[in-house]
Amino acid sequence: MPAEVKKRRSRRKKWRRLRGDGEVPRGTYIFPNLFTTANLFSGFFGIVNSINGNFEMAALAIFFSCLFDILDGQVARLTHATSRFGVEYDSLADLVAFGVAPGLLIFLMALRPFGRLGWLAAFVFMACGALRLARFNVQVETSSKKYFVGLPIPGGASMIAASVLFMLSWGVSPAGWPIGYLLLVLTYLLGFCMVSTLSYNSFKDVEVIKAKPSFVVFGVIVVVCIIAIAPASILFLLLSVYVVSGPVRWVVWRTAGKRGLQDTPPAAALQPAGGEDGTAENEPVPEPGPPGS
Repeated sequence: MPAEVKKRRSRRKKWRRLRGDGEVPRGTYIFPNLFTTANLFSGFFGIVNSINGNFEMAALAIFFSCLFDILDGQVARLTHATSRFGVEYDSLADLVAFGVAPGLLIFLMALRPFGRLGWLAAFVFMACGALRLARFNVQVETSSKKYFVGLPIPGGASMIAASVLFMLSWGVSPAGWPIGYLLLVLTYLLGFCMVSTLSYNSFKDVEVIKAKPSFVVFGVIVVVCIIAIAPASILFLLLSVYVVSGPVRWVVWRTAGKRGLQDTPPAAALQPAGGEDGTAENEPVPEPGPPGS
């Protein structure tokens, strides 16, 4: 038997043995990256439609990017195909789909009459989105799973897309007072919320999902049915509530004396209630007895 054929067979046996020990086949990593590529394509498709003046299609492309962004993470976790390459590729795709695309959309539709102030608002939104992505990649292992630190960039992009669809559905002109000025302020505020330390619900409470999966599925169905009644208006309302929830939660926590996610010292989060050794604050610590007692 030729040596080359023996070498190929030995490689196949070795690869089968590795897969039997729990290794992930190399082809598995392609699937989540395909969804990431679809996310990138939707973002670029939205940019092209914004340039061509088809703002409705550009806004819809942002929502499709959100869908693909959710799917690529879920597929990567289900197939155990998470990789550093996938994380970096996903961040670059998110910057195009949720940073460049919505910034260009809101500028060409509403902010162009403001001149330098208008394109600076679009740039601030995109730059803050890039900073938000970079901070997320750095803090992904240490941040809370229940809350996002700062408004996630898909949320900011979806807010802009929902505003565009809402205005188009009701025939509202974005030019002039007060709509144009409101959109200008909104763009700056969304950028600020992304780089802030405000806490936003991540909807990743796995314990609740595992404890009441049927309730979660029922809730998702109800939300989808409500959105289907008037998609543009309901999406605008839901996303507005989500964007405002960060500042409202900050005010409520401050009023109640509760520390935010970024204000809690790392050591305090690991300590039990009371003092450092777990005893109550004013409880006397018993003296150690003699050896052998």
